[in-house]
Amino acid sequence: MVAMEIAKIIDVKQVILLASAKDDNELPKLYKLIGTLRIHKFIPASALKSHHILSNYFFGISLKEDKMMLKQILQETDAKFLSWAINQIVKWKNKTIPNNLVHIHGCKDRIIPVRNVIPTFIIQRAGHFMTVTHAKEIESLIQKILHKDLNH
Repeated sequence: MVAMEIAKIIDVKQVILLASAKDDNELPKLYKLIGTLRIHKFIPASALKSHHILSNYFFGISLKEDKMMLKQILQETDAKFLSWAINQIVKWKNKTIPNNLVHIHGCKDRIIPVRNVIPTFIIQRAGHFMTVTHAKEIESLIQKILHKDLNH
């Protein structure tokens, strides 16, 4: 989402989105409802920072190492930043999509379900944590994208 906003401000050669949304219509309707009703303002950041089985489910992880990494990320995320970020997500409005956009998304993403987005590439068996769980596959794909772009 940050990349989409930056692309509105500066001329970018390429935007590559990973497990994200291009515009606010790609976010689950529930997020918009949460933003409209301001429900997120009543959820303590400490609850969002806690790691549990639902965290693993929504991020699409099952390996012990990935669970430990997610737990560490959640613990180390600043509570004020997390509250701010959630507010930005549920209130985000964007309709501007640059022509030079490549969208890579996991087919099992539960945070931003693939049924909501129109990705350029779908990573099979990948959830929202795909940059960790499918890093080599994504790296290879990005190398191909960049190599193709460099040949133009």
